[in-house]
Amino acid sequence: MTVLLLVVIYLSFISLGLPDSLLGAAWPTMQQSLSVPISRAGWLSMIISAGTVISSLFSAKLLRRFGTGPVVSCSVLLTAAALFGFSVSSGFPMLCLAAVPYGLGAGAVDAALNHHVAVHYAARHMSWLHCFWGVGAAMSPYIMSFFLRQDGNWQGGYRAVSVIQICLTLVLFASLPLWKRSDGTETQDTEQAAAPLPMCALLRQRGVRQVLTAFFCYCALESTAGLWASSFLVYERGVGIQTAARFASLFYIGITAGRFICGFVSERLGDRGMIRLGLLGIAAGVTLLLLPLPCGFALAGLVTVGLGCAPIYPSQIHATPAVFGRAHAQALIGMQMASAYIGTTLMPPLFGVIADRAGLQMFPLFLMMFLVLMAMLTEQVHGKPQTDCKKTEAHT
Repeated sequence: MTVLLLVVIYLSFISLGLPDSLLGAAWPTMQQSLSVPISRAGWLSMIISAGTVISSLFSAKLLRRFGTGPVVSCSVLLTAAALFGFSVSSGFPMLCLAAVPYGLGAGAVDAALNHHVAVHYAARHMSWLHCFWGVGAAMSPYIMSFFLRQDGNWQGGYRAVSVIQICLTLVLFASLPLWKRSDGTETQDTEQAAAPLPMCALLRQRGVRQVLTAFFCYCALESTAGLWASSFLVYERGVGIQTAARFASLFYIGITAGRFICGFVSERLGDRGMIRLGLLGIAAGVTLLLLPLPCGFALAGLVTVGLGCAPIYPSQIHATPAVFGRAHAQALIGMQMASAYIGTTLMPPLFGVIADRAGLQMFPLFLMMFLVLMAMLTEQVHGKPQTDCKKTEAHT
């Protein structure tokens, strides 16, 4: 039964990744079809991100009240309905309306599944879980491109992905007995440990603010690299446009492949060791981007940054129950997801403003800044054997 539930969880994370790259793939066609400025894609992205932050922050209460299975099933249903709303939208206001449940559903799924795997499964499954997110994110542009070849039918692409989400929703509702059994075991363990602290109280605990800021830094680095790497390679390193686009996509392929590989070594190195290995990989890649070397070194540096990013996010999440205690893991992982989404939303546009004023040569320095801050914060958190949260749980 545990193996069967794990398969359902992996499928759920594919569904989480599926919608994430749809907007970027479809927007050039959507923008012309809707006759709106190209910048309106940022509006939709901001609405979706706001929904994910809100649902992530409230995910702990939802999980305690309803359990993981119902929350995940209803959230995927919500994203399916939102994607169908995109597919029938004839104007930009309708897209904005559909973006609200889109974000709310995605944030709850992310926080719920990350918490469940962190508590119930070994570290290798956390790495593979996020690898499957990459599978979903890589699939959807191909789905959208198939429909775009048919007279620019972007609505058909959204409709196809919504059908996939609906099918997965049926699987999730059918698997509710598996979730219920697993949640029952977790509830007993949590009750024996300690009552969870309120969000404000958690923020006052030692190490919590550091780990939240580290999540912010990681996602700021990853999303900024993904958005601006191609432009940096073209305008600062003289790489051809097609070559730069191909290597920008290899950045995400590096993350996905790296997480698959990390699953085989994560238990041997441990969460702390995997995080350090990832930080070293990013440092090596950013150094290659920073030095005035031939363009081939910059291309290799971008792929190396992707490989370095691979273990950090899953290892940070998987370490949360061990570092802060199982009783506080639900709330903390929700807060981590919210902090991550804020970094993803705000930092790439901020670098765009910096690039306008100081030039794209600031790209490696911008990444290095977040890398150094993240390394300092993670050492503060994982270098201490026990935080206040864990001590509270141990003494209860």
